Amino acid sequence: MHPFHYEQPKELGSSVERVSRVKEATFLAGGTGLLDLMKLGVETPALLVDVRKLPLAQIEELPDGGMRLGALARNSDVAFHPLIRERYPMLSEALLAGASGQIRNMATVGGNILQRTRCPYFRDVTTPCNKRQPGSGCSALEGINRGHAVLGVSETCIATHPSDMSVPLAALGATVRIQGPKGERTVPFTDFHLMPGTTPQRETVLEHGDLVLSVDVPALPAAKRSLYIKVRDRASYAFALASVAAALEVEGGVIRQARLALGGVATKPWRAVAAEQKLVGQAPSPQLFQEAAKAALEGAKAREHNGFKVELAQRIIVRALTTLGGRS
Repeated sequence: MHPFHYEQPKELGSSVERVSRVKEATFLAGGTGLLDLMKLGVETPALLVDVRKLPLAQIEELPDGGMRLGALARNSDVAFHPLIRERYPMLSEALLAGASGQIRNMATVGGNILQRTRCPYFRDVTTPCNKRQPGSGCSALEGINRGHAVLGVSETCIATHPSDMSVPLAALGATVRIQGPKGERTVPFTDFHLMPGTTPQRETVLEHGDLVLSVDVPALPAAKRSLYIKVRDRASYAFALASVAAALEVEGGVIRQARLALGGVATKPWRAVAAEQKLVGQAPSPQLFQEAAKAALEGAKAREHNGFKVELAQRIIVRALTTLGGRS
């Protein structure tokens, strides 16, 4: 592992200032993703600033009925929180579908949404990867790309975003609170992650020295009628080949509100706005759900080994909507 220095400031401001002043510094929280990448030589920070002692582990109700998930809140604590399970079943289910119990006990909200791709070429420093070394090329384009993205891709990168938790957060319209050297700001969750374009090494809107404070989830009555479906190669400890977070509010036989987001098939958590628009104002039906699923995958670009993901994603969308449409 590359040698590094370690510090643990006692205050938020000093933590942000310390990282912002050192080019090769980064924050350390749960460490479940960062330390793995350091062992592989993918991440080589000169300074780790430990933020685990900062007061950012809250899981609390907001005045408008939403929920604030502190950046240091453990994934397991969020998943089993009674208000999360009651108001946002899709979020609880997504967290419990990820990793293992041991990792969920260590992993944090901030680390979850910031985790980096599991593309094997990104994690292998002997292979070209534009995300790891800009301009070196993308090995996945003509390589083994069964697990790669079909939405939001470019000729520089087709790596899939790995987070389960981020999928329902995109569907729910969450907001990310960020503290940086210039002060605090908020960013809509759907704008937080970036598509690769010509700069795949830039994955989020965070600038150097920015620290995620919390993810705020809005009050959304429709989310009580929600679920998360994940399809993977094995029953646990595996990343999604395709996943969907879905919520429906049906009143008087008509869909009043719909939320839909996809994981495992895109370069970022993918809010399926076109599919939502297909659903709202219509009566639930198999044909409508098929049309919505088709709209969700419009523009998909498959490679040699991952074309199956298009139909797979469409099928689990229909399954999710059929399940929710039949609930009273």
